[in-house]
Order: sequence, then structure tokens, then C-alpha cells
Amino acid sequence: MTDITRHLGGGDWLSRAGGPRYLQLRKRIEEAIETGILPEGAALPSEREIGSLTGLSRVTVRKAIRALAEGGAVVQRQGSGSFVTGCAPRLQQSLSHLTSFSKDMRQRGMTVTSTWLERGVCLPTSEEIAALSLAEGDPVTRIARLRSADGRPMAIERAALPTDILPNPMIVETSLYEVLDRAGNSPVRAVQKISAINLPVEEAALLGVAAGAAGLRIQRVSYLPCDRVAEFTNSVYRGDAYDFVAELRQ
Repeated sequence: MTDITRHLGGGDWLSRAGGPRYLQLRKRIEEAIETGILPEGAALPSEREIGSLTGLSRVTVRKAIRALAEGGAVVQRQGSGSFVTGCAPRLQQSLSHLTSFSKDMRQRGMTVTSTWLERGVCLPTSEEIAALSLAEGDPVTRIARLRSADGRPMAIERAALPTDILPNPMIVETSLYEVLDRAGNSPVRAVQKISAINLPVEEAALLGVAAGAAGLRIQRVSYLPCDRVAEFTNSVYRGDAYDFVAELRQ
């Protein structure tokens, strides 16, 4: 029995609470790639073999492999099969929906962790005063986190909010938006600006990439239903991990 058949066989990693089965299978194959069970250039077992090992339908297996291909982890070659590219999987992030990092990653079947970089009530910067329409002397609640998915650093999020929107930053444990929603302060729309950057030394080190590597800086201003600004964020994303996608209609 090969390493990959042992890795996929048995079905102990499948669970009813683990989300859609094709996402669980995709995650399992990604783990095999990340740990070297499936090295660069290796061929994935056929859909029939994977289905036999896991007890999953061919449709489910095909959907998981398609998701791996869309993320860049494998390449599909007609008549030959699917092969590991050696690239870390890329994630597609829709620009059409306002969602939190935590919720988005959970929907993908990924485990979210955070490393706190800053959390407190502070004097605002001039940029925060302008973005949040603060009066002179108003403090600001600020939180900053390194966000990871399945142990892989993905983004540095820095958020500033008026103190009446988020009086106590210590209650934020995972999802900021879940905290805001419970308080009746959930944003309903946002305006984002995305810029390509070369990551500075400090941010590159946090994200686990080389200094100067490609990144994305995203500024977002989020609004309550009454059109009041609820949140101003400055986030940095790994350039090798994300594709931002927008649907355009005439």
C-alpha cells in the first residue's frame, strides 16, 4: 500500500460536521501535497481509485479535483490525469460579497487561527480620523491580527472602529463581524481599494515569505444600514495565496 492510499483510505478524516465532502477531500489531498506525500510532479490516483479508497462518488471526487486545479495545486492534462504543480493552493475571494475572513475560510473547510499583533483603545491616526469621521479628541478601537488558514499565514488585518461600535476589543476572539452582528452593528456594504505592493521586511516575515515578495494591500470602509462608517481596515494579503474575483454584468 502506498503512502497516498494510506492517507486517503479508511475514511476516518470524513465527518458529517466537516462540511461538504468534496471540500473535505480537497483538504485531505492538499495535506498530502503539503507534507510531501504527493511531491511536485506526482500523479494523483485516478477518480475511480480515489472513489474506491474513500467511498465517495465519482461526482464528488471530480468536484474536489476541479477545486484543486482552480486553486493551482494540481494541473489536469487531458488523457493523462492530474499532477501536482508544486505550487501552494491559491484561494479565490469574491469581491461581490461582504464577509469575514473567519466565515470565508470555514466555508472552505479550513481551520482559522489568529495571532494578535495589537488590541486596544488608542489615539487615532489622521487617516483613521478621516475614514471614520471622528471628532477631535475621539479615541478609536484598534485590532490587528495575523490570520492563518490550516496553519498557513494568509493575511495581516488591521481594523479601526469607533469606540461606541466596539467598546471592548478584548471580546473579539475569532470573528470581528460575529461580535458586531451580536451587538446590532453589522456592516451591510463596503468600499474597497486594492493595490499591488512589494511586502516590507516586517510584514513579509509575519506572512512567511521573502521580503519584497508580491502582496496585496486592501483598504476597506464598511457601512451600517444608516450609512454611518462602522469600520476602517488596512489589510495585507500574500500575493501567492489569493485571487480576487468580481462578477461584472452589463
